[in-house]
Amino acid sequence: MRLEELQWFVTLAETEHVTVAAAELRVSQPTLSRALARFEEQAGTPLFDRVNRRLRLNAYGQIMLEHARRSIAEMQSAGDRIAALRNPDSGRVRLAFLHSLASWYVPEQLRRFRDAVPGVGFDLFQGPAHEITDRVLTGRADLAITAPRPDDCDFTWRRLYVERLCLAVPPGHRLAARTRMRLSAAAGEPFVALAEQYGLRQVTDELCAEEGLTPDIVFEATEIPTMEGLVAAGFGVAVVPVPRDDTGSAKTVHVALTNGGAKREVGLVWERDRPLSPPARRFSDFLVTAEQP
Repeated sequence: MRLEELQWFVTLAETEHVTVAAAELRVSQPTLSRALARFEEQAGTPLFDRVNRRLRLNAYGQIMLEHARRSIAEMQSAGDRIAALRNPDSGRVRLAFLHSLASWYVPEQLRRFRDAVPGVGFDLFQGPAHEITDRVLTGRADLAITAPRPDDCDFTWRRLYVERLCLAVPPGHRLAARTRMRLSAAAGEPFVALAEQYGLRQVTDELCAEEGLTPDIVFEATEIPTMEGLVAAGFGVAVVPVPRDDTGSAKTVHVALTNGGAKREVGLVWERDRPLSPPARRFSDFLVTAEQP
């Protein structure tokens, strides 16, 4: 299978529509259809179910999509590594990072690194922990800045810093006048939280379990600013990272949590068995040795 046809298959699998995929790839529909037929012949089975003139990726196609993405990523990585060997101060780093680090930590580290090594470029992706670690495992990202530490043994982990957690409450709330508290003081309060697959939610659940709390979660958000906004609107309280001086919401009050586990480790991960390209290695060394917040 040619690399070009692998790329065509990935686009077709993502769009599940020959016309849309052909337009995106700038090839004719008959050319794409013939390529798909060859692809399925080599695979030995249909990769799509045909439903009302539409394509639906089937279980065989899902397996092929996973490996096609990995193959494309490996070839791109090979090209990047060759380019970097020819010029160690150039090349690109594919970096994934948490939403909650997008407003301060990641931009600041990128600025400082690019001041020192201006020839290295970045392809950036922000998202929740489960998505960015998946991008590393499938070869779509070289490095990820995430929290908490993944359980998967396929990763190499380097801790960058520890982030303290606090309880966000609305102004005028019964807990708003406190400066410090254990999470148990919020017993009986409605909670706003992230969805279960998010790293911060897992830390929150562990804190609640240690305190013997079964929180009444009234809303599951996908980003911390949404949580803060709903807390400000009086929907409930939320466990969030202690805000930076310039990023905290003025509409919520943040009360420090004294629980020993009220923290999350922010760290850098990459796939254990995939060598980092020279620019990715240089950036990872920079982050690990940089002065941390």
